[in-house]
Amino acid sequence: MNALIETLTGMDKLSDQVIATDFLVSAKSAVRNYSIALTETTSPEIRSTLRRQLNDAITTHEVISSYMMRKGYYHAYNLQEQFKVDMQTTETALNLAGK
Repeated sequence: MNALIETLTGMDKLSDQVIATDFLVSAKSAVRNYSIALTETTSPEIRSTLRRQLNDAITTHEVISSYMMRKGYYHAYNLQEQFKVDMQTTETALNLAGK
């Protein structure tokens, strides 16, 4: 997308927010999946590998969520502010879709 159009529509900021949100959701899913896999395996070697990967996924989630909070994309401790961000994102998406 043209940089001028991105700036005019607000998509320059939204693009970063969308990418970060997608990354956060993926990291959260990884934490969940590694936790489940860890409880299902009996091999000590696999358990060790899964435990390292789980710790990496937890660290990744922490880094992404901290980034998003610093940028104002994510308000983990303020539901009202998060609702405002979500509504603004929704409105932007609807406007882009021509609704």
